[in-house]
Amino acid sequence: MGLIYFLVLLAVIYAVVSIRVLKQYERGVVFLLGRFTGVRGPGLTLIFVPFQTMTRVSLRTVTMLIPSQKIITRDNVSIDIAAVAYYHITNPERAVIAIENVYNAINQISQTTVRNVVGRFSLDQLLSDTASINDQIKNVIDQHTEPWGTQVTAVEIKDIVLPENMQRAMAKEAEAERERRAKIVAAEGEYQAAVKLGQAADIITEHPVALQLRTLQTMAEISIEKNSTIIFPAQFMTTVQDAIAMLSKDAKSK
Repeated sequence: MGLIYFLVLLAVIYAVVSIRVLKQYERGVVFLLGRFTGVRGPGLTLIFVPFQTMTRVSLRTVTMLIPSQKIITRDNVSIDIAAVAYYHITNPERAVIAIENVYNAINQISQTTVRNVVGRFSLDQLLSDTASINDQIKNVIDQHTEPWGTQVTAVEIKDIVLPENMQRAMAKEAEAERERRAKIVAAEGEYQAAVKLGQAADIITEHPVALQLRTLQTMAEISIEKNSTIIFPAQFMTTVQDAIAMLSKDAKSK
């Protein structure tokens, strides 16, 4: 009886040791005596050790930082670029059998791909067309990782460090561009003001009374300030000149 109890206890212990629980986002790649036998889904499963072994594989999206590295662009500018890649395993069997370490493999191929792809573009293209470059990097990496049962969903360049001399040059260029736009805007304003003044002069020429009304309005605006300014309207000066000319004419006739 003692032997039976011992065997039963040993069987219970073996069953407990053989129990495996896989989470919803996990899959188990099972091997029997070293040969692949299948992929187990989430939930409770039994692994008969030591004849069977199981490797857990997570199907969740992995965020992988691509370390900063020096890259020379097509126009011979040395820059430092850091990026981030997002991938997830789509085929647990390949991810375990075809590659030893998926994370390290994708990390290395990502660094190489970023360096090769970015090196084909100039600095201006890199700064203005980052989205297209990200897609090209993702497609190249995805072609390498597909045999490993892994899909790269996105690659984003998150940091671009320029040399100090290049930063100063770009700042001067931006400042010169802003000054150019400011001068153009000022010139357009002067042109529009000149056009309007010309139109106003034409209207005043056709209507002489308008000039007198404008003079009176100007005098009223100046008088509001209560200063000691003495105003001589243009019409007053013309009248004085006419009077002086008339007196001179009379004096000569006498």
